[in-house]
Order: sequence, then C-alpha cells, then structure tokens
Amino acid sequence: MSIINVSDDRRSITLLSPTDMPAASAFLWNSSMMMQVNCRGYATAQFMQPEPAKYAYAPNLEAKTFMQPEQPYYAHHPGRFFYLKDLDTNELFSAPYEPVRNAPDSFEFIARQDTIAWKIQKSRLSIEITLSLSPTRPLELWQINVTNLSEQPRRLSLVPYFPVGYMSWMNQSAMFRPELSSIVCSAVTPYQKYPDYFKQRDFKDLTFLLAESFPDAWETRQSAFEGEGGLHAPSALHQERLSNSDAIYETPTAALQYQLTLQPGANKQFRFAFGPANDHAEIASISNELFGSETGFDEQLLAYKNYLKQSESPLKIATPDAEFDDFVNHWLGRQVFYHGDVNRLSTDPQTRNYLQDAMGMSYLKPERTRDALLRALSQQQRSGAMPDGILLSESAELKYINQIPHMDHCVWLPVCLSAYLDETGDLGILNQPLSFADSDDSLTVQQHIDLALLWLFEQRDHRDLNYIAQGDWCDPMNMVGYKGKGVSAWLTLATAYASQLWANICQDAGRETEAKQFNSNADALNAAVNTHLWTGDWYARGITDDDVVFGVPTDTEGRIFLNPQAWAILSGAASEAKQASMIDAIERDLETPYGVQMLAPAYTKMREDVGRVTQKHPGSAENGSVYNHAAGFYVYALYQAKQPNRAFRLLRQMIPGPDDSDLQQRGQLPVFIPNYYRGAYREYPRTAGRSSQLFNTGTVHWFLRCLIDGLFGVRGTKEGLKIDPQLPQDWPQASLDRHFRGADFHIEIVRKPALKQTSIIVNGERLADTIIRSIDTGKRYSVTVEVP
Repeated sequence: MSIINVSDDRRSITLLSPTDMPAASAFLWNSSMMMQVNCRGYATAQFMQPEPAKYAYAPNLEAKTFMQPEQPYYAHHPGRFFYLKDLDTNELFSAPYEPVRNAPDSFEFIARQDTIAWKIQKSRLSIEITLSLSPTRPLELWQINVTNLSEQPRRLSLVPYFPVGYMSWMNQSAMFRPELSSIVCSAVTPYQKYPDYFKQRDFKDLTFLLAESFPDAWETRQSAFEGEGGLHAPSALHQERLSNSDAIYETPTAALQYQLTLQPGANKQFRFAFGPANDHAEIASISNELFGSETGFDEQLLAYKNYLKQSESPLKIATPDAEFDDFVNHWLGRQVFYHGDVNRLSTDPQTRNYLQDAMGMSYLKPERTRDALLRALSQQQRSGAMPDGILLSESAELKYINQIPHMDHCVWLPVCLSAYLDETGDLGILNQPLSFADSDDSLTVQQHIDLALLWLFEQRDHRDLNYIAQGDWCDPMNMVGYKGKGVSAWLTLATAYASQLWANICQDAGRETEAKQFNSNADALNAAVNTHLWTGDWYARGITDDDVVFGVPTDTEGRIFLNPQAWAILSGAASEAKQASMIDAIERDLETPYGVQMLAPAYTKMREDVGRVTQKHPGSAENGSVYNHAAGFYVYALYQAKQPNRAFRLLRQMIPGPDDSDLQQRGQLPVFIPNYYRGAYREYPRTAGRSSQLFNTGTVHWFLRCLIDGLFGVRGTKEGLKIDPQLPQDWPQASLDRHFRGADFHIEIVRKPALKQTSIIVNGERLADTIIRSIDTGKRYSVTVEVP
C-alpha cells in the first residue's frame, strides 16, 4: 500500500501517515495572507499590513525575515492543535498529531485546491478537521467534527489550542471576551523611533480565536496551560476545567474547552476563526459575517473556492504518465497563479522575480502580465537601468537583498514580454507611453526596452563580458565583482539571449534597423564568451576581480556550473559540438536521481573571490542543490536544442514520486515544486533529494513554458498557434486542451513511426505547415498531430 492516495477526481492527495513524511505540507493563500501547514499540525502564516507580519509567533523574540527553506519545526513552533481527552479513561491525544504524538489508529492528511484537511481515528473516535481561508481577509476558517464510533456513550473534553507565542516585549496580554465568544490577545508592535508610531498605529495588533459555540472554559496564559507537563501533557488538562485566567504581560495563548457527551454514532461540529484584527469592533464584524446567519461561514468557504478557480491550469493533459498529468492538471496552475497574484507577499519583489512571476501569468491572466510589465518599466531609470526591486505601494521601500546591486534585472524584460506576446499577440503594448522613476520624459515601451538592453550591453569590460557587481541571477555570488572588475559568463550569455528575443520582437514590430542592432550585440557577446570562457569541456562561470577564471576543470570545488551551459544553448553561443561536450559533462557531474544540480562539487569552505554562496551548506540552496529554477532554464534549453528525452527526464524529476521511496527521500507531497532539493548527491547521499518545502520559486513559470513551448509544442506566434510537439520517445500518444486567444483547442498527438515529418489536421483539414492561423474567438478547434 502506497503512503499516499490520489482521489478519484484526481484533485486531492492524501498522506496516510504523520511519520513517513513528517515535514510534508500544503499551502493556502489569498490576496492578504499566506499559510503553510504540515501534516502534523505545525503552521507558518503571515499577512500584509502592508509589510509581511505575523499573528502567531515563536515562543521567543523573532527576527523579521523572508520565508526560509527547510523550516525547522520544534515543540513550541506555531501550530493549530486540538486536544481530546476521554473523561472516563483519562486517555489524551491530540489532532492532527502534535503535540501529544499519541499514534492514531488511522491518519489522513488531505491536500486539496481550496482546503487542507485531516481525517483521524483514535480509540473509536473519528476527528475530521478542515482548514480554509477567507477570500479576502487574513483569516483562517476551521471546522472540526468529532464522531463517536463506539457502542458506548463517550464523555469527552475537546480543547482547540492555538499558541500565539511571544507577541511583543513592549506590551502583550490576553483575555476571553464573552461578548465576542473569543479569546483576544493584544500587543504593541515594538518600535523605538517616534515616526514609526504613525506607521504602526493602525496595525492589526490583536490576535483572536473566535468560536461559533460558547466554550465551557478557556485559558489565555501559556504558562498556566502548559504547567509542568509541557505541551505533550499540559498540566491544565489534568484538571476538570481550564482556569479561565488572563495573561497580564505574559506570553498569551488561545485555548478553549468544550465538554461534551456523545451517544453512539453521534457527531458534534465546531467552527472557529483565527487571525489578526485592529480592534474589538472588527472581531465583532467578522463574527457577524461568519456566524450571524446559518449560511455565513459556508458562504465564505464558497467565495474562497471561487477565488481559487482563477488558478485552474491553462493546460489539461492526458499522457502515459498519470502522476505527471495530475500535477500539471491540478497543481501547477495553482502555484503559478499564487506567484503572479500576490507577488510572494512582498511589497518590493526582486525585479527578476516580479517579471518571471508575471511571465507565468501570461497563460492564466495575461492582463496581469501587461500591468506588471508597465509597472516595472515605469520604475526604470532614464539611463535604462532597472531597479533591484519593484515597489508595489507608495509606502514600500527597497529592503534586504534589494539594497544590494545585481546586474541582471534588464534581462527579464524581453524574456517576460516574449511570453506575453506569444500568448496574446498584443504588439500594441510596444507603443504604450511611460515615464521613468527619475524623469518625466515619456517614451514608449519599446523605447524603454531599447534603453534597458543598451544599458546592459554597455556594462562590459575590455573583453566584452558583462560585469557582475555584487551578483547576477545568483544572489549570493556577491564577491566575484564587488571591486568593479569581475564578470559573469551567465549574465553575458543571458544578455545575448535577451537581445535576440528583443530583436525578434523588433522584427515583428517592423523595426528592422533595431532588430539588426540587437542581433549584432548578441553576436558580439556570444563571441566574447567563446573566446574567454570556453574551457574545452564546458563554459566557465566567470572571471573574478583578480582576473581568475572560475568554474573550470582545474577547480576542486565549483568546477562546473549549470547556468552558463543552459544559456549558452539558449543564446546560440554553443555549437553542436560544444553542446554535446557540455551535456556529457552535465550528465556525468551534475545529474542526480532527484534532478540536475546547480554546481559541483559543492563548496565546503569560503572562497573570498566568489562570495557567500560558498559558505552555504554543501548541497543546500545555490551551493550545489538541485535548484529547480536553474534546472528549469536547462530543461527549456534542451527543448530548444531538440533533446526531448533528456528534457522530459529532468522535467519529471522536479515532481516528487511517484514511488514511495522517492516520496520519502524528498519528504514532500507532489502538490508544488520546491525551490530546491538537496544536492551534493555524491558527498551526502543520506540527505540528497530532501525538499526545501519552500514553494516560492520561479521554477513553475519555466516548467509551464517547457510544456507549452517544448513538450507539447503549442506556442503562440505573431501569426497564430505553432504546433511542434517534442514527446519522449516512449510515449505513443498524448492529448491536451488549450485555451488560446479566445478559442479552445483539443489536440491529439499520435506517434506514427513511418512518417518523415509532422503532419497536422485541423477540423478535418490538413495544414500545409505547422501554424494554425486566423483563429476565431469562441471557436473550438479539433487538432490531430501526427509525429514521426
């Protein structure tokens, strides 16, 4: 029996044990919050006010930081738990699993599109827990159903326990508010400078647990609840009732107690809301909205479900790989939409992330892509330079990584725009006028992008290689060029590729002079890389401030990097012979059972002319992990190079499973692609393949492009829909449904080995070439594609 099940409708995945994959998780979000919950009940949540903030904290003072990979869980980690005690036998257990860890008789952790749920049986009791969100508010919506499966009446104590943690060193307290049927924990977000008071005075500094059913007792003081027994066996639960105490500048918590008697077969449902608020009036309003009528709570659940319908996959496929189909049909679009919808819950997303997240939205909500492109270009400098981050509100400012200069942001403009134009054919965007961040001059979009790529082309050394400054796409490669001399092979190749994409767009727009200029620039950049950075086996990663070429065969660590090889294929710098040499080296040195590593061997000590990437643990993040974003670049390049078997094998490895051993090694359900799986496969095989569990990643947009432009070959062009599938050799057929420019296409791809070239039949008519033209909005097209 497998450790996971897939529902009959293929839209939910169930994990059958809390211990086989203890970090396995799922996530929900709306326009103002995000929440990731693991199978054992631990949770990480944040909301926007307007910067990311928390309403359930760690038990000690937390540093503010962005979401972390491989989130460590510990006994007092924030979570959502339900204690159940049999008042006759004194048996105690908790659902979903933490913190008591009393093994259930059966266990199901169910990831669905719009809910996260558990079904647990223990000692002839059934517990069903469901989590959803408000469609708009930072608000968790919880339901728990307790059913007596025994033949005897059961006297039970149910205690929902939502730890709130250490809210503030300035001011924190908690009490039960009977008029609200709610525990309300209050705090003041700490500050020192008086101007911060005015920024924070409207913060949602209350955290509340709101109950539909008035509790029999409650506890708001963590120390009183936990006592000497700890969370595993809280002292408060040894008593008949909780103490109804308050928390007075003490660490607050939210525990409600319900004492119930269930007859054989009887069921009792409880519903709760958990989240932040400005004041008691807001909590009262939420209570009225949810519980003021019989249908209020269910209406919110339905509204959230409808909100997530926007994330339906733009492709519906049927292939010989059922688990691959499940991910593409039900989970990929969801993760793409999350990124483009809420910008990773940031007010200043990195420019490269913002534009690639917008790229993915080309296939779901192309109008959002258009808006993002215009917003990004409106923040461009008059020189052509792009900022390190895009500000999404008037109060936003560049923070953290966006205060460090990176040189690659202009690259992503034509990369994003090309996907948008392929999908929409909206060449009109090129003539949209826009001003600049530092100038009122108004130029068209195409003039803005001209400036961006010319600025990037100017940032070269005497060898015509692009400067790296304190980083390119690889953020932590921060010391290659901090003295102003170091250069990046990847960035030079990426600039060449971006220039070629832009030249193609210029050609489509009738700007032949500009097209020739940018193609010429690309040729010069490719030539420079071939002259200075080809090692004989693969491309080096760059040249340091001190004129040392790195990422070469003589290096003992960081000998080979994936990105320069991928983008040398994309830019055309690599000849067929060089491609063959690079691919052989990649298969030998970088590929693993869990995907292709970003570099190898991983660094084990600081290299001061490369930077902090070398200080990351070997095999984690950018230091030699299977960094899926970089792998996505490479897979896309392989499809460009007509290498469908290699491309699909690596694409498939981004998804956990399908066999149990792979799932357990990765420790992740196949409901999202993480930013990385652990690498250093040869050095640390025990941990290789372990998922970061972090679903913030630009990978998914490239995964989707690999499907559309590569695997199924259903890419838009100026003329229409170009059909050029690249199925793996062992697939005899595949089919898909694709919505494109207002029309619906059902496409059947059939392999016919006797054919010499691809043949396409559209609504009974055989095409002379591979492009479906003159597409009519609202029309349905039936397409048969016969491939050799």
